[in-house]
Amino acid sequence: RQPPADPPPYRSKLRPPPPDTSRSPPRTHFFPTKVQRRPAGPPCCRQATPPPPCPSREPWISRPALAGRSTRNRSNPRSTSMRNIMDITEGRRNRGNPTTPIWVNKYYDLATSFYEYGWGESFHFAHRWNGESLRESIKRHEHFLALQLELKPGMKVLDVGCGIGGPLREIARFSSTSVTGLNNNDYQITRGKALNRSVGLGATCDFVKADFMKMPFSDNTFDAVYAIEATCHAPDPVGCYKEIYRVLKPGQCFAVYEWCITDHYDPNNATHKRIKDEIELGNGLPDIRSTRQCLQAVKDAGFEVIWDKDLAEDSPLPWYLPLDPSRFSLSSFRLTTVGRIITR
Repeated sequence: RQPPADPPPYRSKLRPPPPDTSRSPPRTHFFPTKVQRRPAGPPCCRQATPPPPCPSREPWISRPALAGRSTRNRSNPRSTSMRNIMDITEGRRNRGNPTTPIWVNKYYDLATSFYEYGWGESFHFAHRWNGESLRESIKRHEHFLALQLELKPGMKVLDVGCGIGGPLREIARFSSTSVTGLNNNDYQITRGKALNRSVGLGATCDFVKADFMKMPFSDNTFDAVYAIEATCHAPDPVGCYKEIYRVLKPGQCFAVYEWCITDHYDPNNATHKRIKDEIELGNGLPDIRSTRQCLQAVKDAGFEVIWDKDLAEDSPLPWYLPLDPSRFSLSSFRLTTVGRIITR
């Protein structure tokens, strides 16, 4: 559908003055961005401003002990799976990015069962509020994305890198839309289809096995597209966003939560580099890109940036709280080493 003749004004949330970040450590965040495919005709002149610096808060990150099914060591499958995942991630670094889809597939073959057990059906982080559980924060995080896309009943939506479809099902129920999940992992697709049938969404929501660098859809297919911590796996972000641009109808929106490095990251700082390396290892990621790189990539793909924000700015609790062993809670206990041993 074509957008109105006069595009709406730039949409932005009111932001407080940037905090004093003179002593601020580096931060690595998932970064939400809403962009719009330019309609046919003269180009628009709107442009989003870059995000303000992140506030000061000492970061903490651990390498999650990921586990899954393994046949190499039945006596201790968890330790074997962790070693496999570490080998896969390190191997991808040593061999370069051309084989990224293969390595990501192997990573999720091993990690999916553990993710579902510890996180539920939605494999992503979320900023949290005081008194809010992990599950509640994840659900709110997904509803927020749907609201930013202004989804309406009957719209045809694409979830890029959908996992086993937790966000897909939540957003489909929340907005009464039909959501197609794009995934390149056979196990996750099989599991996702079973979960769709179990909640009565087998007829309205589906999965397609494909690489998001080469989508099997015609041009101008979808009314909206979103990605949650998925396109960070793309070997070429511009190429990935161009594919999303191609399958999205003109004038419609693409919203994304992305892993990003803020301006406070210092590649010469050993602590900063260690934190970044552990995040990449624990999540099977290639090199994490900066917020500026991600914003420029969506622009280079042809999108117009309507709104962007570091959601961790306003959150009283850090997004990495579920991984912090010093913050005990029943909802996050089983994500710790002791919790996994007791509850396995």
